[in-house]
Amino acid sequence: MSRHSRNDQAGVELPKAKLDRESIRQALELFSYLRPYWARFSAALVSLFAGSLLSLAFPYLAGSIVDAAVLQTKGGGNMSGVNGTALLLMGILIVQAGLSYFHYLSFSAVGQRSLIDLRRDAYARLISLPMSFFAQRRVGELASRLSADLIQIEDTLISVLPQMLRQTTLLIGGLTLTAITSLKLTGIILASLPILTVVAILFGRRTRKISREAQDRLADTATIVEETLQGIVNVKAFANEGYELNRYHQGLGIFLTSTLRGARLRAAFISFIVLALFGSIVLVLWSGARLLQQGEISFGNLTRFILYTTFVAGAMGQFAELYSQLQKAIGATQRVRELLRETGEVEVKLGPTAPSTLARLRGDVAFESIHFTYPTRQGFEVLHDINLTAASGQRIALVGPSGAGKSTLISLLLRLYDPSAGRLLIDGKDARDYRLAELRGQMSVVPQEVLLFGGSIAENIAYGKPDATAEEIEQAARQANAHDFIMAFPEGYATLVGDRGIKLSGGQRQRVAIARAILKNPVILILDEATSSLDSESERLIQEALEVLMRGRTSFIIAHRLATVRHVDRIIVISGGRVVESGTHDELQAIEGGMYRHLASLQFRE
Repeated sequence: MSRHSRNDQAGVELPKAKLDRESIRQALELFSYLRPYWARFSAALVSLFAGSLLSLAFPYLAGSIVDAAVLQTKGGGNMSGVNGTALLLMGILIVQAGLSYFHYLSFSAVGQRSLIDLRRDAYARLISLPMSFFAQRRVGELASRLSADLIQIEDTLISVLPQMLRQTTLLIGGLTLTAITSLKLTGIILASLPILTVVAILFGRRTRKISREAQDRLADTATIVEETLQGIVNVKAFANEGYELNRYHQGLGIFLTSTLRGARLRAAFISFIVLALFGSIVLVLWSGARLLQQGEISFGNLTRFILYTTFVAGAMGQFAELYSQLQKAIGATQRVRELLRETGEVEVKLGPTAPSTLARLRGDVAFESIHFTYPTRQGFEVLHDINLTAASGQRIALVGPSGAGKSTLISLLLRLYDPSAGRLLIDGKDARDYRLAELRGQMSVVPQEVLLFGGSIAENIAYGKPDATAEEIEQAARQANAHDFIMAFPEGYATLVGDRGIKLSGGQRQRVAIARAILKNPVILILDEATSSLDSESERLIQEALEVLMRGRTSFIIAHRLATVRHVDRIIVISGGRVVESGTHDELQAIEGGMYRHLASLQFRE
């Protein structure tokens, strides 16, 4: 099964691009990935061309065998000529088989190696892009560029381009040799080509439209499956297995209807092609028989002509599909090229990470007259004239209603975005003057919703320091109050956490995240309500781990539960994108009519 067919079955209908000078130029730019392997690629092209030319020798030699056999039956020759030609033909077939092996293996090797390079560069560019890029695109679209688009390019390198060269050689060579063999019979064949071409184009357009519709319907059923599996707990809780089965069955029914419409059209097209093709052959045979009777053509030339005609017909039949594949490949290269042209915020290279040249920071942070508007929401300012300072080692709590701008402020601190106006200073220096990777290397985040990768517990902890030893990982886990529950698993630190950490409880995931942060040993720490939605015992263990983690570090704590931030150095109250209050817990409680006092009275009364 070809990769193209796998894409179709998966419900992926790749857009096609118009073949013009600009689109072809962009595609050729991407094919620069062939340059390191150009010698072998060129040898494969030469081998393919030579093999195609040898294919054209087959009809000629077959005709020679027929002529020799006819001459021998008339007593004008012997079998030595037939035997010699047959041996020559077998020798050519052996050489052609060797050439086919070489060029297929070479195209596959070159295609796979160049695609590995392209995949690596595309992935490196993708993960280096800023958050503003991801905010404007869907994850499925980006994943498609690394899967369906690159598979289409791979098919082009390995299959489509070689086949276009082969079929072009066979078409031009076949037409030339049919004309040399018999101009009269060639005229009969060429007279039927316009009709066949027009019908093929009309059927092809209609078939592609129905095929796209069928793939859309299949994609709809895939969406139903994805939604059902993602929400399987709700499906079972509401006992809606039957409802989901009916939805899926109805979707399959619509897909089947579209598929059968396409099957009927393709069946009609195949019937027409069979009728037209064999009708043309019958016409050629009839005309050839008349020419044979009149002595205008020999048995051998008639055999040659019929075989050459078969080559020409086969080549023409392939061109419609190859052209369609080439259109898809051009479209795929344009989308991948767009990705590679995006400007990344950091440089990502293969191999070990270069050691940081930035000395350990003190951790002084200052937001000076910060204004910010998200690139995707121009005209709506999220932060307005934020002024905030944090000295090295201070604990700063950010509180306020949802949507006030707390998380946006943290995004600016991590430099996921840069301020629209104002400055962020780290140790008195503009944050934009630091190398981004080195600056983030001295920060760490413990989020409210911890995302673990699907490997082992040890691998997830070591994400904070990829070259950490087993002893360092264990020490970080002990400080995070995670060692005991880890060792309770039969496989200990080698325990697989499952997709997104599903095999661990919420409290366990939080402690793994804290251990990861401890191992990184950051200067600036960000805690996003790390103890919310946990039972009392888990909250106690995590709060103890957080105390260890925050010791000696500049800490920013996003808090919705005010009881967890009573003892921080300063509480910043944010509302509507502005700092409305600032002070300690006791100072803010003393403000009559203050927002913090209002929020605290609601929570503590509860």
